[in-house]
Amino acid sequence: MRIPLLATGMALLALGRPVSTQEPKHMHTNQLVNETSPYLLQHAHNPVDWHPWGEEAFAKAKRENKPIFLSVGYSTCYWCHVMEVESFEDPEVAAVINKYFVAIKVDREERPDIDEQYMLATQMMTGRGGWPNSVWLTPDGKPWMAGTYFPKPTFISVLKQINEFWVNRRDDVNRQADALADAAKRSSTTAAIQAVPLSLELVDQACANLLGQFDAQNGGFGGAPKFPPHGTLALLIDQHQRTGDKSLIEPITKTLDAMWLGGMHDHLGGGFHRYATDADWLLPHFEKMLYDNAQLMRIYADGYQITGNERYRDAVEDIDRWVRREMTSPEGAFYSALDSGEVGKEGEAYVWTADKIKDVLGEEDAALYSQIYNIVPEGNFLEESTGHKTGENIPHLKQSLDAIAQSHPLGKQGLIDRIEAMEDKLLRDRLTWPQPHKDDKILASWNGLMIDALAHAGRVLDEPKYIESAAAAADFILESMIRDGKLLRTYRSGTAKLPGYLDDYVYFCKALLELHAATDQQHWLDKATGLVDFMLAEFEDDADGGFFFTGDSHEALIVRSKNLGGGGNMPNANGIAAQLLVDLAELTGQTKYRDSAEKTLQSFSGVMAKQPHTTEHLLIGVSRYLATSTAGSEQAAAGDTKRVDPITFTVDLSKSQVRPGETVTVTVTLDIDDRWHLYATNPDAEFLIPTKVSVTSDAAITVGEVVAPKPESRTDPILKTELNTYAGKIEFKVPVTVDEAAKSGTATLTVVVDSQACDQARCLEPEKTAFELKVDVRR
Repeated sequence: MRIPLLATGMALLALGRPVSTQEPKHMHTNQLVNETSPYLLQHAHNPVDWHPWGEEAFAKAKRENKPIFLSVGYSTCYWCHVMEVESFEDPEVAAVINKYFVAIKVDREERPDIDEQYMLATQMMTGRGGWPNSVWLTPDGKPWMAGTYFPKPTFISVLKQINEFWVNRRDDVNRQADALADAAKRSSTTAAIQAVPLSLELVDQACANLLGQFDAQNGGFGGAPKFPPHGTLALLIDQHQRTGDKSLIEPITKTLDAMWLGGMHDHLGGGFHRYATDADWLLPHFEKMLYDNAQLMRIYADGYQITGNERYRDAVEDIDRWVRREMTSPEGAFYSALDSGEVGKEGEAYVWTADKIKDVLGEEDAALYSQIYNIVPEGNFLEESTGHKTGENIPHLKQSLDAIAQSHPLGKQGLIDRIEAMEDKLLRDRLTWPQPHKDDKILASWNGLMIDALAHAGRVLDEPKYIESAAAAADFILESMIRDGKLLRTYRSGTAKLPGYLDDYVYFCKALLELHAATDQQHWLDKATGLVDFMLAEFEDDADGGFFFTGDSHEALIVRSKNLGGGGNMPNANGIAAQLLVDLAELTGQTKYRDSAEKTLQSFSGVMAKQPHTTEHLLIGVSRYLATSTAGSEQAAAGDTKRVDPITFTVDLSKSQVRPGETVTVTVTLDIDDRWHLYATNPDAEFLIPTKVSVTSDAAITVGEVVAPKPESRTDPILKTELNTYAGKIEFKVPVTVDEAAKSGTATLTVVVDSQACDQARCLEPEKTAFELKVDVRR
């Protein structure tokens, strides 16, 4: 919904991108000086009389009968820096703001609830959003005018016009504020969206819709700009592991390869930038965010698991190398982000001239490196703000090093060794350049994502150092960011503060369960259970299901939202909550967790059907919910039955608790109704769908050869030929062996049955029937 602007001629989303130089610091000091947020501290010496969000600022606005100017951003936001340099450090602009408004600064990463509500207002009024988010409020906090970045001349004009509205058209202001508040409340609920049944068909259709956006040429989904498609890849990987659908491999691997080869990947320093500004992943927006790299680490670990491609294992190590070098605090927790560079110098810490590479490497090595990483004298880097070439280059690959090495005279290992030596020289030189600003606050939610990724990667790749890093960070949060049993949002300079939000609880608790799976240590499960129990009491919507983003004890804003959009390129918090609760029900046998997961998924079912993008983790939750039984993990391991007319499918495991080196048998029984049959393999009639069983695993388990039942021969009344068929009750048996090196924990076997039922007159549509069995591996 769009709310019309009060002034039709007001350019609230100005597009100018000039650059200025910072004035000397510390000529002014405002009330942000006592904050811990790096973003707020960046503005503590602006001439603008900034206030932190709080009662004092709102009381001042009411007392002086002034509107509030709210500016929301974050410390690594490039255009936030531009607006600061141009306007907030400028005495002329500051004088106008201080005269007519009470100014409030908010770090969106510290206060995502405030960010979400007022970004929604901006999107309603302007049709778009971004940061810095500039919103004008009534003294009671209702938005009535909004925009994003303004160049200085436009901004001064806008400020004066808005003051004129406030003074001369107060009734219009109040009407606009009330209309926006009402619209925000309506947009934050799912009540008007018709619920649908929770089914695998819901998940299958969502995957089909997302695959329709796949860029088969360049990888990714949709066009430029291209953000890492964390949620979409996570859902497609989960779908592949559940169904064994090999058609999903190409969109997964094409996207993983494109990101890895392109300029969005920092080939020298490790890790990935925030997004690509073009369609083929070359030109990045240079911020580096912890939450992006955490999600990519997990996805590349899964990519290795489903393909065995060593490149994806290398990608996990590449991200870990960057995190250890630049993003790990002395206490073992993880910092938040690196910005993209100073105003007017975006990307300066990452781009190279051909001559600079020659200076560092020498003529011969520079020629080889430039050939492989596509360094050219004229440069390949286009400055994002101007679109002009700068003569500088972003190192990137057109094909993998393995592919290049196939025809290179140095051979594979010789070339890789030489490249690594060159990269080491280049990185050491690069680290002597001016470095990007680092946001060194520690957020519980983002740390939860990285802990989860490290523990998961450590488990599936059998790499203990990842698990050790995950455990150290988790220990820090448990020791330093929990007060009275409640999780706190942020930590910096020895101070932990702000009550945790839903994403803090679900991301961190999911990470604790991943640590439990990786280590088999009970205390991780115990800590997760205690925090989840508080989460249920504090955040759950008892009436309609699902979880509010803010808890009962949080400050009440205009709307108590469930954060339907997921908060940017982050996992949907309600989706992670549903997965967490299903897993916790399986681990503890407590049905209250499963019941809560079911209510959550049902409350969002209509949203999932309408917009699979942003609800991918809810859809993964649906798959997990349907794959688990109501009686806990032991029964789920023992077997499951599904009815898909005209067949009853039963899957059993001969033993649910196994030791490394032990072999157990998966038995798949199909009870086919009378007068119906299935086809076995018919080499002379390949168009017929044969009945097949496949078993895959997410752990160190070797799947043996499927033993199929003996078919019976019958004359097909249509084809007039003898065909191999099945009728009545049949059994497939599949031996699975737990590897000797397998660690203790719960492994998942995914069983998929392909079938097509026929009678004497017709054949039904082919079916894929999937099951998940839990195997308790105990050393």
